[in-house]
Amino acid sequence: MTGQAKKKLLVLDDDAGVVDFLCESLTERGFDVTGLTSPKEALFRIKSDAFDLVISDVEMPQMRGTELLAAILAEKPSQLVLLITAFGSIDLAVSTVQSGACDFIAKPFKIEALVAAIERAFQNRQIRREIVRVRKTSSLEAPEQIVAGSLAMRKLLETAQKAAGTDSITLITGETGTGKGVIGRLIHDSGARRERPFYHLNCASLPPTLVESELFGVRRGAYTDAKEDRAGAFVAAGDGTLFLDEVGEIPLEVQAKLLHVLESGCVRPLGSTADVSIKARLIAATNRSLEALLADGRFRQDLYYRLNVIRIEVPPLRERGEDIVPLVDLFLNRACQRQGRSFVGVSAAAMRRLQAYQWPGNARELANVIERAVVLSDHDTLIPEDFDIPEDDGVGALLAQGADGKVPLEQIERAYVRQVLEEHGGNKAGAARSLGINRRTLYRKLKE
Repeated sequence: MTGQAKKKLLVLDDDAGVVDFLCESLTERGFDVTGLTSPKEALFRIKSDAFDLVISDVEMPQMRGTELLAAILAEKPSQLVLLITAFGSIDLAVSTVQSGACDFIAKPFKIEALVAAIERAFQNRQIRREIVRVRKTSSLEAPEQIVAGSLAMRKLLETAQKAAGTDSITLITGETGTGKGVIGRLIHDSGARRERPFYHLNCASLPPTLVESELFGVRRGAYTDAKEDRAGAFVAAGDGTLFLDEVGEIPLEVQAKLLHVLESGCVRPLGSTADVSIKARLIAATNRSLEALLADGRFRQDLYYRLNVIRIEVPPLRERGEDIVPLVDLFLNRACQRQGRSFVGVSAAAMRRLQAYQWPGNARELANVIERAVVLSDHDTLIPEDFDIPEDDGVGALLAQGADGKVPLEQIERAYVRQVLEEHGGNKAGAARSLGINRRTLYRKLKE
């Protein structure tokens, strides 16, 4: 314990010989130890003095350790109390841990085992002190399932709330896992159609041959397997909302018919000669760049303009770092409820790791990582080792370490230059422009 203040311990046992032995042994190992044989005197000292840890026997004639524990925690709820119990009282010791003791150790024990238990208690307390699980709130009244602490998400919510007040077609774009479906549902639930159906159709999950019938419906006998009339998504949505997910996957030949439906307000089921009027409001979503599909001739320009009335771009998680902490809090609460577990939170070191990771799967990946940790963790605070994500040795990880004063500035600069160069495919001129330096300076840095 060289270089740091000694931890103050209070040892309590009705056997003076045991107290003397423990005091001597723990003092030799660098602790500042006070030994007592009276529970009442111990309570008085605990009220008047500050001890890092109280070590008490369970079986004492004046007051049982369980009663002492309750009295201590009533006076000082955050006091660490470690109990010593005879082997036959393990069940009692377990119940006291559930009542607030930090740990217990069974007699007979070696002093090394007691020291290990003491160090473990201090380590666990440090983890708990570093808990950074904090629920942040937005000035907007965001629904429980949406976190909008970042500026980008607050602006998105403002646009979504404006879209909810209209019947205009809305196009939601963004990477897989960013929560486009959640935003679509928010728009529906915040609008005048909230009491009406919300019909979700994922175009990417449909075989190309079934897209038309799923969208517009089919009449019995239209093809071999059409044994009965079936309404399509537009009719099934009624006067509610049709959420057309992955609209970029619709085959080119069906896109013309979809455009006609949007312009005419009617659908014609396969095998029918009559049109059916529709009333549903359309919200479309895609994780693909419709502009790129346009350039490749795989998406109709007229349909693109028809869909792109109100555009909402959901940012990837790597661009909304302020939202990671409240998202972790949200997903941790959900996972605990589903799995029937209780967690204090996430340690600061673990949160730094989560914030340094780039999250290619976005919020969906974060939710899955949190749930896996909740299921498999053996302790009540999630630590870095609980998260099944690749180690980040890039700029994000270095910055996280650098905040603690552990990484030289030149090492962070080196990692950043390398990352920018990789993003430009090795093109030094492009990398130099992004870095705001000339090529000669970049060559010198690469040589270094």
